[in-house]
Amino acid sequence: MTHSPQPKVAIVTGASRGIGAAVAQRLARDGFAVAVNYASSPAQAEALVAELQAAGGRAIAVKADVASAGEVRAMFDAVEAQLGKVDVLVNNAGVLKTLPLAEHTDALYDQTFDINVRGTFNTLREAAARLNEGGRIVNFSSTVLALNMPGYAIYNATKAAVESFTHVFAKELRGRNITVNAVAPGPIATALFLEGKTEEQIQNFAKAPPLQRLGQPEDIASVVSFLAGPDAGWVNGQILRANGGLA
Repeated sequence: MTHSPQPKVAIVTGASRGIGAAVAQRLARDGFAVAVNYASSPAQAEALVAELQAAGGRAIAVKADVASAGEVRAMFDAVEAQLGKVDVLVNNAGVLKTLPLAEHTDALYDQTFDINVRGTFNTLREAAARLNEGGRIVNFSSTVLALNMPGYAIYNATKAAVESFTHVFAKELRGRNITVNAVAPGPIATALFLEGKTEEQIQNFAKAPPLQRLGQPEDIASVVSFLAGPDAGWVNGQILRANGGLA
């Protein structure tokens, strides 16, 4: 991407750590001005922004709970004021707690749907009015949707909703040259994934794909970079399963 005086602008939700942070780093390297969205960890977000700025990029940290339509609107306002109109939206913010369906509380069900589904709905709705022509939207699904493992019913339901949004929203933006796709990672070696698992469980996940390793955050960041960049201009309404061949 050529560095114009006014770089293209990307919002990455849930970007203070893990896959989101790797995506923000990669898009900054690709020449985007990056808004690092976070819900509750300002220190990590600010540290990432400082790192991106030190490397010569433009970046800001923006606090917003994606489950709140008002906060999402305010996030877009802040990004437009400080970086410019948005070209790329990456919906990475998400929550996962594995539990049998019968053991889910109302509160846990609400939280999972609020962040994973309503959060994506809120940012898509805002992007519909505010994204630049020729923009890119990258949602996040998950390969576990294809595995139907016990404990994932509620989480899978939220990701099935995100995939439906992706297919339909791509068609609703007809005429604006905006693509809408989703990435569905397999197991990725992030704190979120490794927390609470035994070494044996981690090794079982690592051996499952034919490539015989866990994915790294950078593996997913590369896919997002492709979907957000010029080479993916003819890819639209698709779910890209980046999982080493697991499913």
